[in-house]
Amino acid sequence: MTPPLDAERCYRAVAGRDARFDGWFFTAVRTTGIYCRPSCPARTPLARNVTFFSTAAAAQGAGFRACRRCRPDAVPGSPEWDVRADVVARAMRLIADGEVERSGVPGLAARLGYSERQLHRLLVAELGVGPLALARAQRARTARVLVETTDLPMADVAFAAGFASIRQFNETVREVFATTPTELRRTRRGSDGGAPGWLTLRLAARAPYEAAEVLLFLGAHAVPGLEEWDGTTFSRVLDLPHGAAVVRLSPAPGGGTGVVARLRLAELRDLGAAVSRCRRMLDLDADPAAVDDVLGADPALAPLVAAAPGRRVPASPDADELAVRAVLGQQVSVAGARTLTARLLRAGAPLAEPVGTLTHAFPRPAALADADLGEVGLTGARRRTVAALATALASGAIALDPGADREEAGRALLAVPGIGPWTAALVGLRGLADPDVWLPGDLALRKSLAALGSSDADAATRWRPWRSYAVLHLWALAVPALFTRPVPAPALPRSA
Repeated sequence: MTPPLDAERCYRAVAGRDARFDGWFFTAVRTTGIYCRPSCPARTPLARNVTFFSTAAAAQGAGFRACRRCRPDAVPGSPEWDVRADVVARAMRLIADGEVERSGVPGLAARLGYSERQLHRLLVAELGVGPLALARAQRARTARVLVETTDLPMADVAFAAGFASIRQFNETVREVFATTPTELRRTRRGSDGGAPGWLTLRLAARAPYEAAEVLLFLGAHAVPGLEEWDGTTFSRVLDLPHGAAVVRLSPAPGGGTGVVARLRLAELRDLGAAVSRCRRMLDLDADPAAVDDVLGADPALAPLVAAAPGRRVPASPDADELAVRAVLGQQVSVAGARTLTARLLRAGAPLAEPVGTLTHAFPRPAALADADLGEVGLTGARRRTVAALATALASGAIALDPGADREEAGRALLAVPGIGPWTAALVGLRGLADPDVWLPGDLALRKSLAALGSSDADAATRWRPWRSYAVLHLWALAVPALFTRPVPAPALPRSA
């Protein structure tokens, strides 16, 4: 559990319009009834008139409406929920993924192993609101995106955003945004100009953020049929709760911070889950200042951090998929892993309408457990590992969803014959988006550590709590072709 917000520190951030704190907390002004992001350009309110909330849902629950000028609903999410491993953070990750819309609060509580009453008490004690209010705030954000970026009838927007009725939709929009859905659409900034059937939205990030580098890394691992990379845009199929979707991701135009996402969804109600998974894949909610402060203080990493400030950890939108791909990639090259994974796609569901070279969703665990893997080209031992992993994922014996207990997931993975510490750690790093993972025995890391005069044993604890980001810096030193920014030559070890 995090300590209460420090009002003095929060007010200093508001007075300085410090965008680094956008998403960390929200500023509610009692004299206007409005809540804002810390960097709002409006005149700074007097300290005696403000209250600070850790979530937009809590501000809304206290009766405040979103500022029309700074749009606090469009800020990056709090990095706290990705860093922490406690039940509140796990609940926040599941709510962001749409678990309440899919299975209600009972399903959310059951997934976390708590009663509804216990979960509600924990969330209220720390955040001031329960799971329904948190999910309601997310529905409001989704509704605004649909209202402002599509010409869908309002009834379709309401149900796509997860509201139970049009009346509930109208009331929520009025309470949160102090306007009606029709007025919200009337004031939108114009059409995105996208093709029919596609939604276009901008995914915010904290600066600095090198979108081209994250997309290059993902593109270098692209699997034909599932993913596509054209040198600028990374596209892939997303397996969402209500059907397959396609997303195209490209850097924000004009050198802006963030990523432009173009989505084609089978069901509009999957928009919230799609956005959540894209944000996790692109590591958009990270706090680069906190990471760089720690890693940049180490003499060995300082030049690497200075050359690539704000470096992110590209992840997978589906941890089950990443786990299988990690097994396929054991002791083979990146190109070899891509080839094996492409063959495995035959067990997945084909798209009703292929988009360019994208033809299949990645097979779900149940399909893989029943599939004949003989033609994939795996050794007998590797086939047995994939089959055992898929069976465990399909049965729930291994849980890798956004609400998974990361330590428990690691132990369960290691219990699968053929999965060792490196594979389990890779699932944690790029599947579960854990910011503090070290890859024991990784050859590229050993190469970089040798150049820096360090060792694997030393590095395993040296860069806590941001070891995952240290991994990316060291990978960049060993394999610079996967990264856009030049890597400085390491200083010779003192013993040299």
